Amino acid sequence: MSNDANAMRRRNDGARRTQSGRIDAGPLTGYLGYALRRAQLAAYADFISSLNEVAISPGEFGVLTIIHQNPGLRPADVCTALGILKPNFVALLTSLERRDLVERRDSQSDRRAYALHLTASGRALLQRARTLQAEHEARLEKKIGARGRTELLRLLNKLADAS
Repeated sequence: MSNDANAMRRRNDGARRTQSGRIDAGPLTGYLGYALRRAQLAAYADFISSLNEVAISPGEFGVLTIIHQNPGLRPADVCTALGILKPNFVALLTSLERRDLVERRDSQSDRRAYALHLTASGRALLQRARTLQAEHEARLEKKIGARGRTELLRLLNKLADAS
């Protein structure tokens, strides 16, 4: 068998490719869940890259935002708001405390609990992270337009509220 035939056979033994050389995903491209996941991965990768400057993860950004918007919130309430499992939150919170971004204070309404607050460093870092997030958001909007962004948010929120 010639080298060309062997190369062609190797190519054909693997995934089918379209004329452009892309892998044929078949019906996957018509599935909402598949499209949502691919879009999420693309958006997430850009968001992670955007936050590199401030060295926080998207999860940490969410936690800092929730605490900023709701000073004094209990850890369990932050977990509920963001859908984070409590065991996972402990390590995340410890990391934010070590970096002097978040502090625990005694709760005024429940002596058994503590309340979460951003430190001055946490507020400053979040302010810069929000600027970086706005740049990320602008890149996404550029791809789909302002009306597309509004419609996509409406539809995604509708899907999220249905569960």
